[in-house]
Amino acid sequence: MKKIQLEIVGLSFSQTQSGAYALVLGEMNGKRRLPIIIGGFEAQAIAIEIEKIVPSRPLTHDLFKSLAQGFNIDLKEVLIYNLVEGVFYARIICSNGENEIEIDARTSDAIALAVRFNCPVYTFEFILSQAGVILEEGSITKEREEYDLEQELVTSQSEGDYSSKSDKDLNKMLQDALDEEDYEKASKIRDELKKRSGN
Repeated sequence: MKKIQLEIVGLSFSQTQSGAYALVLGEMNGKRRLPIIIGGFEAQAIAIEIEKIVPSRPLTHDLFKSLAQGFNIDLKEVLIYNLVEGVFYARIICSNGENEIEIDARTSDAIALAVRFNCPVYTFEFILSQAGVILEEGSITKEREEYDLEQELVTSQSEGDYSSKSDKDLNKMLQDALDEEDYEKASKIRDELKKRSGN
């Protein structure tokens, strides 16, 4: 069965499930999108790696990566191989250079690992046919094509809430947020600092 490569094109609050997020994977060189509902922890794990935020202590997925690298195991690819009653099934394909092994994983965990190992994510045509959506030109959701992950994760505060703070205060707040492992807050503070510096 031919595999179709996917990429992350969006991450936002789920409109259907409270406290959950919608991870949107896009077909490479195609218009189809695969929305997958994931938990807040997994969304945060994906977001902080994409945004290159360094937590004060390793998260579970960072620990897995360190452990794998310590034993010379590399993650080769993630394969979303099945869809049953709305539940996606994934495998991570690992190699130590000699042997290759497939490990069953929740799709959200598999994607969180894929971004850390910088490995490709694939699925099959029948899954995209069943659960994929096509974004037409001019679609209201088209704006997420060039998404800013920090903006997708905004919850209780908007960027303007930090506008009255000095750079010194923001840098201290950023460090405090990282120490407290509040990565959503850290992301928003960093976004304000980047906006001020013009980056």
